[in-house]
Amino acid sequence: MAYISPMLTNIVTIVKKSSVNLSRDFSEIERLQTSIKGSIDFVRVAFDRMQKNIGYELSKFGEAYPVVFAGKNPNKLNSYFSVSVIEGLANFAHGNPEFAISVALIDKGVVIAGVVYNPYRDELFFAEKGKGAYKGGFRSHERLRVSAKQDLEGAIIAVKPDMNDKDISYKVMSGVIAQGAEVRISGCLALDLAYVAGGKLDGVIAPNAMQASISAGLLLVKEAGGMVLDMEQDDTRTEDLPMVLNSGNLVGVNFNLSQKIAKVFK
Repeated sequence: MAYISPMLTNIVTIVKKSSVNLSRDFSEIERLQTSIKGSIDFVRVAFDRMQKNIGYELSKFGEAYPVVFAGKNPNKLNSYFSVSVIEGLANFAHGNPEFAISVALIDKGVVIAGVVYNPYRDELFFAEKGKGAYKGGFRSHERLRVSAKQDLEGAIIAVKPDMNDKDISYKVMSGVIAQGAEVRISGCLALDLAYVAGGKLDGVIAPNAMQASISAGLLLVKEAGGMVLDMEQDDTRTEDLPMVLNSGNLVGVNFNLSQKIAKVFK
């Protein structure tokens, strides 16, 4: 039985409550894809409404926990919510259900609680530092565990390309493929990390990712028994999660694969 603290329970409630209109908006976007005008204006309105709703609800935690949205700088705040309102926005705008809301509570550079929620599929993933990672269920919650894959041969590795640095993106994808792994690009990093935590993917590599895109997901991977490393760190036997949060150069995977993926970057 999963223990969910009052803090995490409130975050989950806020995420699900705030996403009600988002599910309706997504259904409308699917229909707008076939129109001449398209869905750009509608997506902008949906995004702004979602940001306003979740910002308002999270503000009820008080001034001790300000809300920092994707793309914004936390400005050396000690404690804050790191929020990606619609992670996978391009997917959402094209009627692709690979999107999610990602909310993490960060205290002194450490993620202490995280929630990733796909309202279209009603997939809820949550974790609290030191208490495990779970997928929400109707009657009970499912404990998440990373895959036990030993080799990159036949593994499925999710990659988030860096459009501002095509060289590193090419190096990552070609290096992983050369080791016999399959590369998956979903366009929703938060869900990729949740699926790594649940063993549906064997790993994720994300150069130069936004903090809000990875903060909740990296806790899921960590609490599911995986490792979260910085792509450029020398010692891959230990973790430095604040370093990953600051750099955004993330590798999330199980221990055995982490040592083999690290060789790709050397």
